[in-house]
Amino acid sequence: MKAMILAAGHGKRMLPLTESTPKPLLRAGNHSLIEWQILKLASAGIRDLVINLHHLGEQIPAALGDGARFGVHIQYSPETELLETAGGIINALPLLGTEVFVVVNGDVWTDYDFTRLNAAAARLEATHSLAHLVLVPNAMHHPQGDFYLDNSGWVSDQGEPRLTFSGISVLHPLLFSGLTVQRLPLSPVLRQAMTRQQVSGEYFAGDWQDIGSPERLKALECRLLNP
Repeated sequence: MKAMILAAGHGKRMLPLTESTPKPLLRAGNHSLIEWQILKLASAGIRDLVINLHHLGEQIPAALGDGARFGVHIQYSPETELLETAGGIINALPLLGTEVFVVVNGDVWTDYDFTRLNAAAARLEATHSLAHLVLVPNAMHHPQGDFYLDNSGWVSDQGEPRLTFSGISVLHPLLFSGLTVQRLPLSPVLRQAMTRQQVSGEYFAGDWQDIGSPERLKALECRLLNP
């Protein structure tokens, strides 16, 4: 199974750090944010990776190369204009192939066990679903959450309590059937699939952080360097 790491954004919430460095290359402890994701994917046996590029994108291949030193193989999907999440994935589909694939935000920190995504992929195929989302408790900066997870493991846009989408998912290429490369967020695409009960999910209560500010990055850095 392949994985795509989303790394194209401007990282405006991280200014001034992202004026000269793309957000995924900001360091936390001994590795950059994106390196942590690469290492976690590799440890789960997911070693064929695609990374999209836009803001200061040339720095990412310069830092990561072909991935050999991490035990992975990396291909890059440049975007001449920022395509947002769904648009970036659609643009990268020729590299991702026709099988289900993992998508991970390049700017989150988590101790989620990525080996669980292999079972999620198998369930996706068995149920002919189009997406599987990892959902987490709502953070103080996002109290309204995103989606509802029912007792049968299906995700919908209706219901309470709502949970936050972690940015970790398994997707089927057919989720994007009929869509062309364009600037497009992922949420409306997922919501359309939810109306057909084609989006499953799981709840993860462990360590997950959206590194969305210099202060959060500094706090993570301190924790990693002083366990």
